[in-house]
Amino acid sequence: MLLAIDCGNTNTVFSVWDGARFLCTLRTATEHQRTADQYYVWFSTLMAHHGIPMGIDAAIISSTVPRVVFNLRVLCNRYFDCRPLVVGRPDCLLPVAPRVDAGTQVGPDRLVNTVAAHDRHGGNLIVVDFGTATTFDVVDDDGAYVGGAIAPGVNLSLEALHLAAAALPHVDVTQPERVIGSNTVACIQSGVFWGYIGLVEGIVSRIRAERGRHMPVIATGGLAPLFQQGAALFDALEDDLTMHGLTVIHGYNKEKGTI
Repeated sequence: MLLAIDCGNTNTVFSVWDGARFLCTLRTATEHQRTADQYYVWFSTLMAHHGIPMGIDAAIISSTVPRVVFNLRVLCNRYFDCRPLVVGRPDCLLPVAPRVDAGTQVGPDRLVNTVAAHDRHGGNLIVVDFGTATTFDVVDDDGAYVGGAIAPGVNLSLEALHLAAAALPHVDVTQPERVIGSNTVACIQSGVFWGYIGLVEGIVSRIRAERGRHMPVIATGGLAPLFQQGAALFDALEDDLTMHGLTVIHGYNKEKGTI
C-alpha cells in the first residue's frame, strides 16, 4: 500500500492508497517539532482504530514546510522500510515539467494539484486551492504548470483582521443572509465571504482574458464548497485533488523505473 503525505502550513494529511481507492485519510496539525516516533504512534493508533492492517511499502511526500520533511522521511525509512519520493526533489519526476521563469521554485502542492487536475479533467484549466493561502494555478493543454496567482487565505485574512483591529472580534467564515450586515460580526462575514467571491471571479476572468479562451475552474480545499454556495464559481469540486495527484506522480515514477 502507498502512504501519501501532504504537509501544508496548517495541517498534514496522511492517506493510505491500496491501488484502487483510499482506505482512510487522517489529518493532524503541522508541527515541525514532531518526531518520526510521534508520527508513528499517532498514525498506527488511528490505523488500528479503522481496522486497517499496517501493510505500507511505499510513500510519497508533498510538503510546503521544509523543516518537517526530515522527520517524515525518517518515519518512512524506520517504520515502513521504504524511501519516500519527495515532490520537488530532482529524483521525483513529473509527467510534464513546469514552464516558469528560470530559477523559480514552484510549491510542491501546486505541482501536485496540476498533475491531479490534468489527469482527471484534461488541460486548459484553472485550479483554485483554498488553503492557508488561496492559490490559482494555470494548467496548460499538455498538463504543464505555467504560473498563477497567490492571495492570502480566508482564515489568514480573518486572523489578521482580528489581530490588527483590537475592537473587531474573531469570526468564523460563513455565507451571510444579507450583503449589508446590521452588526459587526455580520459585517465582517459579509466582507470576507463576498470579498473572496469577488476575488475568485476577478482573478479567474483576468486569467481567461489573458489566455484568450474559456478555461474550466477546478476547486479544492476545505472552504471550496462554502464559496460554491454563494455563486456558480467552479466547474468541479475535488476534495481529494492533492492526494490523487500524489498517487499519479508515484505511479508515473514507478513506471519510469525511478523507484
